[in-house]
Amino acid sequence: MDQPVPIAPGPGQESVWDYPRPPRLETTPKRLVVEHGGRIVGDTTRGLRVTETSQAPAYYLPEADIDLGLLRTATTRSFCEWKGTASYADLVVEPGDGPAVVARAAAWTYLHPVEAFAALVGHWSFFPQAVDRCLVDDEVVTPMEGGVYGGWVTPDIVGPIKGGPGTAYW
Repeated sequence: MDQPVPIAPGPGQESVWDYPRPPRLETTPKRLVVEHGGRIVGDTTRGLRVTETSQAPAYYLPEADIDLGLLRTATTRSFCEWKGTASYADLVVEPGDGPAVVARAAAWTYLHPVEAFAALVGHWSFFPQAVDRCLVDDEVVTPMEGGVYGGWVTPDIVGPIKGGPGTAYW
């Protein structure tokens, strides 16, 4: 298996290869915005960020700054060895003049995370690949490759970033 060669970060950039394993949870003052179906789903400057080696950061918005009426409980669950079991929600935007715009299992939360990630309770993250647009400080987010990870790729991080073909065992 080929091992990745980290890209050296430039001024104002971070390398995903400098992120820790196990992952780290931290607050972020950056403005986080999620848009879908012509609506602002969430908008906050009180978010959380999880960083983990080789992955783009996952940003979590507090429930107080999300239009929770757009989330519908999904049956999807996943398990993270570091955070615990994630519960998912579909994002359903009903424009009023047409059919609902639905993004299946587009958001996730940890209802009962492990102690080190207890601050995630009451916060949701969104898959950039499932919604119309995510922004970090007005920078449009690029989704991670592959669809398994929900990291938010912005110009201030460099990789290579896990998710694409051949990266499963990084």
